[in-house]
Amino acid sequence: MTSEQDKPRELAEDRFVGSKDLTRWKTPVGRFFARAMEWASRLLGPHTALVITLAAGAIIAAALTALSAEVYEAVAESDGVAVLDQPLLDTALKLRSPEADAAMTAFTNLGGGIGMTVLAALALLALTLQRRSWTPLVLMVAAASGSLLMTIAGKKLIGRTRPPLSSAVPPFEHSPSFPSGHSLNSIVIAGIVAYLLVLAQQSKRARTLTIAGAALFALAMGLSRVFLGHHWFTDVLVAWTLGIAWLATVITIHRLFLTASHRGAGSRRRARAGPP
Repeated sequence: MTSEQDKPRELAEDRFVGSKDLTRWKTPVGRFFARAMEWASRLLGPHTALVITLAAGAIIAAALTALSAEVYEAVAESDGVAVLDQPLLDTALKLRSPEADAAMTAFTNLGGGIGMTVLAALALLALTLQRRSWTPLVLMVAAASGSLLMTIAGKKLIGRTRPPLSSAVPPFEHSPSFPSGHSLNSIVIAGIVAYLLVLAQQSKRARTLTIAGAALFALAMGLSRVFLGHHWFTDVLVAWTLGIAWLATVITIHRLFLTASHRGAGSRRRARAGPP
């Protein structure tokens, strides 16, 4: 999709968010990973290195989900964060009405398997056509795949029961409750779309509104799951935490890709220029 002539332009556009240069790393750890990605890019090619790194990140994210599930289970058994669950569900029951239930059900369907797939596909199509690049496809598929792996890992390991059906709004759901897939997927997909939009936005106000809109969508999606009695609040809370961690991982890997591409382009220009 991206032509050879378009690659420098895409790199230049993605490299900066306002005055922040995404290819500059201030910490020793960041510089270490930047050098590692640069080496992998020279060996395998930038896009191959990007895909392999994202795949490795997804596997690590799934393993971290397993670890977080074990920690969560230990905390819940000690009446830790889970003490919030029943009071918040009781509050949701008091706020319900036929109109609110219908509106919230329609909204939460956007975060389901079909709704989120359609939204992600439409966003992906628009971004790919606008940028004339494979970058949105690679990042979106990686983000969604990692989110799905994390959801499956958490549900299989914990197998937590959802709130009682007497407290839920139909249609009822019967898969394990932890973590909330709607909440996890919505924050990851909305976050990666916002990131891709922010890369192309020159106005600070536009970037702020884009990030706020994505955050509001993810927040509302998670709270809708509690309101409808489809999840406990801690299912949503952990999903938000995991989603933010995975989103940060994907964005960091893309920054490493930009860094390696930028340095590689600089090396090629110096090679063409010859010795001073």
